[in-house]
Amino acid sequence: MPAQDDIHIYLASESPRRRELLERIGVRFATLPQGVDETPHDGESPEVFVIRLALEKARAGLAHRPAGDPRPVLAADTAVVVDDRILGKPQDRSEAMTMLQRLAGRAHRVLTGVAMVDGEQEATRLSLSGVTLRPIAEAEIQAYWASGEPQGKAGGYAVQGRGGVFVEQLEGSYSGVMGLPLFEAHDLLTEFGVDYQASWREGR
Repeated sequence: MPAQDDIHIYLASESPRRRELLERIGVRFATLPQGVDETPHDGESPEVFVIRLALEKARAGLAHRPAGDPRPVLAADTAVVVDDRILGKPQDRSEAMTMLQRLAGRAHRVLTGVAMVDGEQEATRLSLSGVTLRPIAEAEIQAYWASGEPQGKAGGYAVQGRGGVFVEQLEGSYSGVMGLPLFEAHDLLTEFGVDYQASWREGR
């Protein structure tokens, strides 16, 4: 993690996947705390849900930004959707088993909302991907839960980890399914004037 005075942006997230993705493209950042209620509102569409939460997380992070610091805050939220139902993070083994049994052998949507705020302006983007999982035997699901990976993952699986062996097809943004679509993130960084590619030009 770079020093506080050597960062491009703040990230309102503790997600290792989002940190990894930003590091991959050379964005220097520091993390800020955010605590928002991730319960969907009644009648709220998945698209509205992920954008709302991303924006709420970014605003929550902004409240913790050092006074007088103009650097923007980035946040994101990801939802797995099947049969128009949002699947959150499994709370226990039983819920994870139910989620993966429901997703196995069929297609579902993965939506990630991304938001950036700086105290003067706010902007959001939405990434939509389609994922098809192959049929998964119950013994595999049990072994996967025992690995510890499904915990804390929307839909109960991680495409970038062991859960990748279940993915038969992915249409859209791989990084978006991971939790931070880099195309949309770049769009927001550019809109807010963040020159994160300076290190590229320097060969770093």
